[in-house]
Amino acid sequence: MKIIIAGAGEVGFHLARLLADEQQDITLIDTNKDRLAYIENRLDVLTLNANAASPKALRQAKIERTDMLIAATASETTNITIGLIGKKLGARHSIVRVSNSEYLSCGEGDFSLLELGIDELISPAALVTHEIERLLEQSGVTDSIDFGDGQLKVVGVHLVEEDAPILNKTVIEAAAAHGRKLMPVAIRRGYKTLIPRGNSMFKLNDFAYFVSSPQDLPDLMKFTGKPEVNIRNIMIVGGSLIGQQSAKLLSDKYNVKLVEVNREKCYNFAERLPETLVIHGDARQVDLLKEENIDEMDAFIAVTGNSETNIMSCLVAKSLGVRQTIALVENMDYIHLSQNIGIDTLINKKLLAASNIFKFVRKGEVLTIGNLHGVQAEILEFEVKRKSKITRSPIRKLGFPEGAIIGGVLRGSQSYTPLGDFKIEEGDRVVVFTLPDAIRKVERFFK
Repeated sequence: MKIIIAGAGEVGFHLARLLADEQQDITLIDTNKDRLAYIENRLDVLTLNANAASPKALRQAKIERTDMLIAATASETTNITIGLIGKKLGARHSIVRVSNSEYLSCGEGDFSLLELGIDELISPAALVTHEIERLLEQSGVTDSIDFGDGQLKVVGVHLVEEDAPILNKTVIEAAAAHGRKLMPVAIRRGYKTLIPRGNSMFKLNDFAYFVSSPQDLPDLMKFTGKPEVNIRNIMIVGGSLIGQQSAKLLSDKYNVKLVEVNREKCYNFAERLPETLVIHGDARQVDLLKEENIDEMDAFIAVTGNSETNIMSCLVAKSLGVRQTIALVENMDYIHLSQNIGIDTLINKKLLAASNIFKFVRKGEVLTIGNLHGVQAEILEFEVKRKSKITRSPIRKLGFPEGAIIGGVLRGSQSYTPLGDFKIEEGDRVVVFTLPDAIRKVERFFK
């Protein structure tokens, strides 16, 4: 597939890195020559130092032969221009990164950019808002992804409770002690992601990821030392676009307090968010948090424009007894560092946007794609076709790649935890966790 990416910032770079692993034909366009040189030294992609909104530059990049054009610069108007011109010049599919939420939900009588020729719109702020909502729906987890219309879930748990029953047990021992089939699909230990086998052991401070049915999830949470907490009261720090959108979305379900350091913005938010209690103050100050009853908060969400402020305020909230903390960070390097010091979930909107765009490249046999925070791997849901290699033998005899694991199988209305003797059939929906270097090998089993 020939792909043009406009914009060599963090979204474009991360996306190019994902696609380069897929051996796609990629051209990356940007006006920043130094940034392109940095990327050329690290990725096997073509680069073009030019303005991607220029028809001449797009023709130079062979836009007429392009299967997918991705406009991911920092400028919304530039992205829209690139998307419209690129489609006019022959790109088969265009994806545009926008920041204005009005483009995503047009009211009656409004026009849509999709009607003008753009195929997909991606809003990082909207993605983060919905990611926060999803995490709150399943308290105590660092990640939660649904597959098969909710019949199976992949959840991430930070093993920090020293008395958790699962600690210091191998996968086999944990499965026997749990009394149910236990299906871990990954363990993140420090900066390394491991595919667990029978003799893999769960250790303190691991991030463990499991496939579970909804009915088995409460027992799994107890076993990992994370009994479910009923979320009622939420404090959001930061009146950014994400903070406003989150407050508006969550106020329908929860009691929400929004803390903002700018007094004028507080007056504005109070008018625009009637269901939210708006507070003027600095959330890094312990006295302010105590005055606003931080001990009654079930969740704390920091989404200011400063990563360090978000991290510090979450750590303060955690020290004051808040069970679930979520921080927005701009620097991707913080994702591993901060989780290791006690924050439950860190979200990087650029990484989230790049991963979401990546899903469009993989449409085909893949029904759903999920990405875990801070884990360089993917969770794929395949629909099994007739005569697929995956149906030929029981799992243990297939020679499935070592860098991947089959976590769950949906057959009609039934969900299964597949062990070595399980045989996958045509029509099954299979959830696979795979490291990047095993993705192409995994796909061959489902062709």
